[in-house]
Amino acid sequence: MIRAAVEAGKQVDVFADETRPFLQGSRLTVWELQQDRIPTTLITDNMAGHYLKSGRIGCVVVGADRIAANGDVANKIGTYSVAVLAKENRVPFFVAAPVSTLDLTLACGDLIPIEQRAPAEVTHVFGQPVAPPGAAAANPAFDVTPARYITAIITENGVARAPYEESLRQLMNQAAVIR
Repeated sequence: MIRAAVEAGKQVDVFADETRPFLQGSRLTVWELQQDRIPTTLITDNMAGHYLKSGRIGCVVVGADRIAANGDVANKIGTYSVAVLAKENRVPFFVAAPVSTLDLTLACGDLIPIEQRAPAEVTHVFGQPVAPPGAAAANPAFDVTPARYITAIITENGVARAPYEESLRQLMNQAAVIR
């Protein structure tokens, strides 16, 4: 989506979250954007509220691992927090995902199983301990963003808007026709 905006001549400046515990934002997102020469500023996850409030962010774009029939979206942990902050600061929140992530057999996001990953991913960074020995740690890999926080879901078959039960079904029907 960002590449398409640049190709369309839009001026784009990306703020990429670091996304703990694996720092994919810094290791992958920033690297990919640099390869395309798209201006990017790396921030930590806990800086999102500051920048959303500042007025420097025009919209938020996230991916999705799974999308329920009502438009609830499971994505990398921390997505829900950014969605709430975006709504509070009146910043549009978009999900860009392939139709293959739609799971219309699930009525809502509460039915999406959330993977719990190893606590050591939180207590250690690249093998180095950052917490006291024996510290308990929780490590859900994903969270679910309720549809009410999502401005639109953008797929290769079009854009879905609320009510998502209808618009997502239409996108799935289009996908079936295209295949």
